Amino acid sequence: MVALRRMMGCPKTREVVEKECENQERAVSRSQERRVIFCWQIKYGERWRISSACSHLRQLSVEFGSRMKGASFRTFTPFYFLVEPMDTLSIRGSSVTLNCSAYSEPSPKIEWKKDGTFLNLVSDDRRQLLADGSLFISSVLHSKHNKPDEGYYQCVATVDSLGTIVSRTAKLTVAGLPRFTSQPEPSSVYAGNNAILNCEVNADLVPFVRWEQNKQPLLLDDRVVKLPSGTLVISNVTEGDGGLYRCIVESGGPPKYSDEAELKVLSDPEETPNLAFLKQPSSLVRVMGQNAVLPCVASGFPAPAIRWLKNEEVLDTESSERLVLLAGGSLEISGVTEDDAGTYLCIADNGNDTIEAQAELTVQAQPEFLKRPASIYAHESMDIIFECEVTGKPTPTVKWVKNGDMVIPSDYFKIVKEHNLQVLGLVKSDEGFYQCIAENDVGNVQAGAQLIILEHDVAIPTLPPTSLTSATTDHLAPATTGPLPSAPRDVVASLVSTRFIKLTWRTPASDPHGDNLTYSVFYTKEGIARERIENTSRPGEMQVTIQNLMPATVYIFKVSAHNKHGLGESSAPLRVETQPEVQLPGPAPNIRAYAASPTSISITWETPLSGNGEIQNYKLYYMEKGTDKEQDVDVSSHSYTINGLKKYTEYSFRVVAYNKHGPGVSTQDVAVRTLSDVPSAAPQNVSLEVRNSKSIMIYWQPPSPATQNGQITGYKIRHRKASRKSDVTETLVTGTQLSQLIEGLDRGTEYNFRVAALTVNGTGPATDWLSAETFESDLDETRVPEVPSSLHVRPLVTSIVVSWTPPENQNIVVRGYAIGYGIGSPHAQTIKVDYKQRYYTIENLDPSSHYVITLKAFNNVGEGIPLYESAVTRPHTVPDPTPMMPPVGVQASILSHDTIRITWADNSLPKHQKITDSRYYTVRWKTNIPANTKYKNANATTLSYLVTGLKPNTLYEFSVMVTKGRRSSTWSMTAHGTTFELVPTSPPKDVTVVSKEGKPRTIIVNWQPPSEANGKITGYIIYYSTDVNAEIHDWVIEPVVGNRLTHQIQELTLDTPYYFKIQARNSKGMGPMSEAVQFRTPKALGSAGKGSRLPDLGSDYKPPMSGSNSPHGSPTSLDSSMLLVIIVSVGVITIVVVVIIAVFCTRRTTSHQKKKRAACKSVNGSHKYKGNSKDVKPPDLWIHHERLELKPIDKSPDPNPIMTDTPIPRNSQDITPVDNSMDGNIHQRRNSYRGHESEDSMSTLAGRRGMRPKMMMPFDSQPPQQSVRNTPSTDTMPASSSQTCCTDHQDPEGATSSSYLASSQEEDSGQSLPTAHVRPSHPLKSFAVPAVPPPGPPTYDPALPSTPLLSQQALNHHIHSVKTASIGTLGRSRPPMPVVVPSAPEVQETTRMLEDSESSYEPDELTKEMAHLEGLMKDLNAITTA
Repeated sequence: MVALRRMMGCPKTREVVEKECENQERAVSRSQERRVIFCWQIKYGERWRISSACSHLRQLSVEFGSRMKGASFRTFTPFYFLVEPMDTLSIRGSSVTLNCSAYSEPSPKIEWKKDGTFLNLVSDDRRQLLADGSLFISSVLHSKHNKPDEGYYQCVATVDSLGTIVSRTAKLTVAGLPRFTSQPEPSSVYAGNNAILNCEVNADLVPFVRWEQNKQPLLLDDRVVKLPSGTLVISNVTEGDGGLYRCIVESGGPPKYSDEAELKVLSDPEETPNLAFLKQPSSLVRVMGQNAVLPCVASGFPAPAIRWLKNEEVLDTESSERLVLLAGGSLEISGVTEDDAGTYLCIADNGNDTIEAQAELTVQAQPEFLKRPASIYAHESMDIIFECEVTGKPTPTVKWVKNGDMVIPSDYFKIVKEHNLQVLGLVKSDEGFYQCIAENDVGNVQAGAQLIILEHDVAIPTLPPTSLTSATTDHLAPATTGPLPSAPRDVVASLVSTRFIKLTWRTPASDPHGDNLTYSVFYTKEGIARERIENTSRPGEMQVTIQNLMPATVYIFKVSAHNKHGLGESSAPLRVETQPEVQLPGPAPNIRAYAASPTSISITWETPLSGNGEIQNYKLYYMEKGTDKEQDVDVSSHSYTINGLKKYTEYSFRVVAYNKHGPGVSTQDVAVRTLSDVPSAAPQNVSLEVRNSKSIMIYWQPPSPATQNGQITGYKIRHRKASRKSDVTETLVTGTQLSQLIEGLDRGTEYNFRVAALTVNGTGPATDWLSAETFESDLDETRVPEVPSSLHVRPLVTSIVVSWTPPENQNIVVRGYAIGYGIGSPHAQTIKVDYKQRYYTIENLDPSSHYVITLKAFNNVGEGIPLYESAVTRPHTVPDPTPMMPPVGVQASILSHDTIRITWADNSLPKHQKITDSRYYTVRWKTNIPANTKYKNANATTLSYLVTGLKPNTLYEFSVMVTKGRRSSTWSMTAHGTTFELVPTSPPKDVTVVSKEGKPRTIIVNWQPPSEANGKITGYIIYYSTDVNAEIHDWVIEPVVGNRLTHQIQELTLDTPYYFKIQARNSKGMGPMSEAVQFRTPKALGSAGKGSRLPDLGSDYKPPMSGSNSPHGSPTSLDSSMLLVIIVSVGVITIVVVVIIAVFCTRRTTSHQKKKRAACKSVNGSHKYKGNSKDVKPPDLWIHHERLELKPIDKSPDPNPIMTDTPIPRNSQDITPVDNSMDGNIHQRRNSYRGHESEDSMSTLAGRRGMRPKMMMPFDSQPPQQSVRNTPSTDTMPASSSQTCCTDHQDPEGATSSSYLASSQEEDSGQSLPTAHVRPSHPLKSFAVPAVPPPGPPTYDPALPSTPLLSQQALNHHIHSVKTASIGTLGRSRPPMPVVVPSAPEVQETTRMLEDSESSYEPDELTKEMAHLEGLMKDLNAITTA
């Protein structure tokens, strides 16, 4: 013994022990060590044992740590759970232990929550807190209407000086009362075939099901198996399998038997039975690591063979260790993984027939942390981020807890990047422990980190952690001794908006240059103590923009400068108020709420004083007090009653008014409580304790707070003898008493008890009857129990199984057993179990450790004599994999509108970057719009990956990690890339058409941009027609340049329905058209009838003085012969005048045409001629008249452009047959914009019977930055679709415009040829001779660009005015196409137009215009040849 003491370094006497400890304490103080060696002796039997070794002096460490605190800074304190509760399945009446143990210095206080509410364990003898923090339930209660123990439990650990942490949530499930959903039925089976007997019970009772044959236990083997559902399967049936079968459920109470069913075994059949399934597989969901059984049993003659396929591949069940075929053909998969998920096909084949059935196996995974939050040092006013990355299937949800309380997102606590917690503007109260809790349908996990806020004069000990945001890391560098800068001067708010403020200042007086100074802006809301920091981005910068502010809010700003010595003096506080968002409604005044019933509350309010427009509706928000889930309902009036609320529960209400701009300012919260009612649930956790032969103590807990429905005023207890159910005794307990002793009972008699709660409204429901039997004779409880008769231990790697037998003296009351254990000492942990229990497994022990275990029986007097045993746990070593280096050089190369190639390098590979092992890479990507998008992942085995299926014109971020075996790296640095643009994939939305006030023939079209623009919108095209079923090329087209969302169209026919469609355009082309919107123009005042219109009589019109003639009647004052003479004379004179004017105009334009042809030849000398035409095709360029700016027109290879061929007539007289075959053979001239049109002027189409000019409008089908040389060659276009550069362009037959007009009138005077009702829109104007301004001022409203559908008359058009329009890509890419189909004007109108032309165009003016044209052509020739 002496030698052993020397070997252990132990002193011989107690005095020496105390002296040695004092010496060691002084040594610790001197050498800053924290461990000493001392001895611990226990007496076991008649011998002394010496425990091993060195122990940590906790008190000494605390004292030493407190000394170090004053010298430097606080350190992170280890505070975590050693053991967390797990999901548990129990049966009624058994005991349950939910393990929980936490580590901290000093030791933490452990509490428990059930369903989110703290348990009161002080007055609960049935549930008690064990020494290590575990929760022990001695007898689980469970009934149909009372389930007090079933629910979700959570362990809460608290250290007053540090904070609080919570464990994962564990579910305690209690197997319900046995109920058969299906029972075995009599059946017959042929020998050698398969048979099944159904016995399906509650899922939680399946483990307690067993079978009997002829009332004898049935032994299961490879031929007879029980499926997870409880069904019995017998394969290869023999005569001995016949008999009576029944299943039994044994779940703690009396066993429950099913009906008996007889199984008959038949000989060979006379007729061959059909092959059929007795049990088919069904879809199954399993968690990783669990076993999965897919049942498949078939019957037929001969007996069928079963084989399985997964995802159309045959499964090899013979050579696989995890795949096993059970009796009958069912498939069992052991320890399922994600690779096991898929579609399984069961095929039964007996040689005569084949049948099959399939089922889906879904594999779920519990949440796991990819990145746990790390502890952080910080200073006040900083911004920090706790990072947390999780994985699981289904995708876990993440919530954050601070010191045990849920973190509710606000202005200063925000959830960023889906899972990370950002805290803005730290204050001292933000210190504590933060936990990231991830949860999905399978389970939940938690991980925590500590936040320590240091004083400003204490430097952060390490480099800035990655969890500090960029806005608050600049001042973390260690400072040297020296002069600090003075306060910055002249701090002003140079820009103040509703959501941001821009501050500027001058350098401090102590450093006028300030090139090496950086600045920090400290700001806070007025009246709020939480301060935030924004730093300048580079040295010398003297301005900063503070974002994400609140409107109409006062902020206080201070600016300080940094130099290499530290933070300098702050400027004087600057008080700035952000601008209000005046377009939104204010708060609704006089909001009131009152309880209408126990389940309803009525709320009233008034119209906001600052409505800022018409109030469209209100949104009423309400929330139960103590929860964070707010609900809302839309209300159109000023009052509302909410029904279906919880009884006697406080709710808060607020109202937000909405106008066309959105939600306004919310009202203040109004709180009110619903009326009380009788309790809706019985008391919980009712338990009975037999005190002696004449008394029983009953205990209970109040109903859950959600079911109390008011203040509990007392309880009503009823009891009766179990044999006499009519004789009931009632006991009333007032106040909050939770136990009652029932005395005067009979010996050895069973009694039933039930409890009900009372409120002022009445008595609530009672608990189920609970039974207890008084003792026959009183056992002795005046002394402690004797020592247990035996104690046995069986050590494992991390656990020890303890079993025992009760004391030999059975006359002393034993109420339970206390198990103590620990390394070298049995007093470290203590667990108490029920007196009925005979074994216990001590979990979560250290491998290869020596544990001492003690067992004591106890009763109400105390604990008995202990029994000791020791055991050494088995060794267990698993090497921890070291993480790999993350990939570097991640780059994103954009390939198309939906594809990006990601490349990277791996520093852990050789220089040639060749992969020779089994490593693989995981690429993840996401976009920040919307903010809550989740990452997508893909695996690759090379150093690149092609990401497809992306959204056009969207910014994505990418990162990569590498995995090799069990080792993985962290995520690499992110790379960013924006996909190319794409044509819009959705039409413009919210298309509306309204009539302009005071102008019934003018309408205004409004719309909103498409939801999927896929790029910047550069223009729109408006289609409109009176026939919704007309071909699209028959619709009138109106282009809109830029991103304007409104357009005006004029000169429409009154009382006529029109249909409108809109098409959006970006740099890639045109998108789809919107749905047709119908609008009917209003009727004119005093109109003769529907479809008629008032003629444009002009300002000089005067009504006749006498009666008027009917336009279809006979004259009243002239005879018919005189009228005929007048008509013939006028016709002859008109024809002569027309011929003279035509000859004169033809001669005057001959020289001009020659010059223009020469210009065309100089520009397009290399082009070929077609037919007899001497004109050549110029490059498709638009010239901006104001700047002489040449702009390219992209040509499309499609030879069939869509043009509007059918004008919309104003009345029935305008509707004439149309020959569409002439479109491709007619060439036209160009004319410039009319002189009176400005940038925002309104376009006017040809009149009803005058010239109907056409024009070509360019719409680029390629990006605008493309040069002219990149456009497709014009040689690929047919001659019928080309356009000329000269104003005089002959048709293929060589006819002039004048002769064409005449011939057209002669050949088909009754036909109206197709015309294109389109004009170019600003800022692009066709290259042509500008027209002379009209004699009269324009009468159009220039408020909005507009185009009349049909003009009444064409007074402002030159007789040779011809316009072209290129409609671009209308649904598909098309080239510009000239379209000229003028109709012959009437003689009188032609004469009038010629007269107007002669009066407007003088020879000198035409000469000047032609000279101007020649100059432009020279510039064009110089540009195109360059």
